[in-house]
Amino acid sequence: MRLLATITVALLTLSGCGLFKSEPGAPEITNDFLAKLASGDVQGAAGMTDNPNDAKDTLEKFRNALKPEGLTSKVDQLRKNGETASEASVTLDWNLGKNRHWTYPTKFDVRQEGDTWKVHWQSSVAHPKLAAQQSIKLTELKPDPAPVLDRDGTPLLAPERVVSVLLVAKEAGDVPAVAKTLADALNPFDKAITQQSITEGVGKTPEGQAYQVAALRDPDYQSVKPKIYELPGVRFSSQTSLLAPSRNFGSQVLPAVRKLVENDIAGNSGFRVATVDAQGTEVEELYSKAPEPAKAVNIALSRAIQAAAEDAVEPVQQPTVLVAIQPSTGDILAVAQNDPADAQGALSLTGRFPPGSTMKAVSALAALQSGKVGADTPLPCPGKTTIDGRRIVPNSSEFDKGTIPLRSAFAFSCNTTFAQLAVDMPPDLLTTTAQSLGLGVDFDIPGLTTITGSVPPATDVVERAEDAFGQGKVLASPFGMALVSASIAKGSMPVPQLVRGKETKADKQPAAPPAAMLDPVRQMMREVVDYGTAPQLKPYGDVRGKTGTAQFGDGVHSHGWFMGYRGDVAFATIVLSGETSTPAVEVAARFLKAVP
Repeated sequence: MRLLATITVALLTLSGCGLFKSEPGAPEITNDFLAKLASGDVQGAAGMTDNPNDAKDTLEKFRNALKPEGLTSKVDQLRKNGETASEASVTLDWNLGKNRHWTYPTKFDVRQEGDTWKVHWQSSVAHPKLAAQQSIKLTELKPDPAPVLDRDGTPLLAPERVVSVLLVAKEAGDVPAVAKTLADALNPFDKAITQQSITEGVGKTPEGQAYQVAALRDPDYQSVKPKIYELPGVRFSSQTSLLAPSRNFGSQVLPAVRKLVENDIAGNSGFRVATVDAQGTEVEELYSKAPEPAKAVNIALSRAIQAAAEDAVEPVQQPTVLVAIQPSTGDILAVAQNDPADAQGALSLTGRFPPGSTMKAVSALAALQSGKVGADTPLPCPGKTTIDGRRIVPNSSEFDKGTIPLRSAFAFSCNTTFAQLAVDMPPDLLTTTAQSLGLGVDFDIPGLTTITGSVPPATDVVERAEDAFGQGKVLASPFGMALVSASIAKGSMPVPQLVRGKETKADKQPAAPPAAMLDPVRQMMREVVDYGTAPQLKPYGDVRGKTGTAQFGDGVHSHGWFMGYRGDVAFATIVLSGETSTPAVEVAARFLKAVP
């Protein structure tokens, strides 16, 4: 990229002050020298001086230190010093990029040698305080990144000192022995660090370069420093990084948030320029501009609720997740996964599973909206039923409740009741009802990739019956079922939000369900806890929800679900291969016990 110079020559006519109107050669040489300097033509600029070699060496070092994006020059004054010399007073404005400028005045003589005018070279031409045999050093002053705060102002990502542990093979001598000592010290912080992983990593590193063994938070580094500091070939470097409260805290959200807001939290770097001697030792500071930290970024997540969710899923051996949403605002309060779930990816946000009987919250609302039944309508709940003469639908362990109100069929989770209700529904009623609760709506949430699920219209009666109790072709993510629960609690679909000031977009805005139809569903969800399939949650306040057990694959194994809400916290949890809903209800109990 060609660098441009702006040069202004001030020629005054006040002869009483020793100024002249024009000096043949002096203005031109001044302009040309500055133009070449600004364009990056160091050799050309140096050639216009009376000491080209020294000028070229100094100017090259000067520009290499600054790496400028541009230079603007202004000739403030050109003063005559006799018949064969003039003094130029100049202002140089170095554009260092990132909205950084270094501006200062300098002076130099322009002298006539025979018929030729040249810039009289001294190091001070580049800067008035630059002495012979000196150069300059530019140091970027980066501000600490601004923290990312939760909804209550508590840090979720905060700047911390991180120490990198490096190993240089050619300096280590016995690499396997050093690797073993490092692995023994560092493995407690990262199970992936072993003697073998270190030796293999070193082996793949180009000769002479350092292999990064680990990056440790400063307290962790201090705890192992006595064991590793004196090891041969081991080096250390440090930097400030934005870190979560613990290694895996908010692992499905915070890394994406960090990437999304990295420019917002970076702030504006400052810089300082200093002279250095031939050995690189600093002599004098020439300029300094302090860095400007950015303002903190707030997100919807709650550190307390996230911690409660993570503690709730952590004890389970199977992959387990929990997603929590605030119904009144759509704020995503928590997204938690245990280690087995993390190993399979973002199950909480994009995993699609048959929702099992949690789908009955949608089916019950659809049935009420059809106008054919009410919450107290007596309906049969046999142990099994046949749909269209082709499919036998059983209850769990084929329990038989006889004829009971719809509300009780919901509380006891009667598959047979809901399968028969779906037979008489229009093919797309479950689809539109699910969408009114957010299931099947696609969101563009800045920082996150999410899938709610899908409830396709079912013209086939058997498929529609299976869909009604969460089997068939219906799929949902834990995020999607948390949104369903939040929509029931609020009365309409809340738009999920994560980062303050970054708007979520939805591919559709479904109409809210009739309020008169939602109240019975909310009461049914309470009766699930009062006397139905989730009595374990009775000690935790006014909890409303629905259990679910969903067969998958060859139908031998099942996932366990619970979705529900208490107050202004809605959530869904799933235990993959939980076989029954009991493990999911236990996760919900631990979560609710810890949530304020």
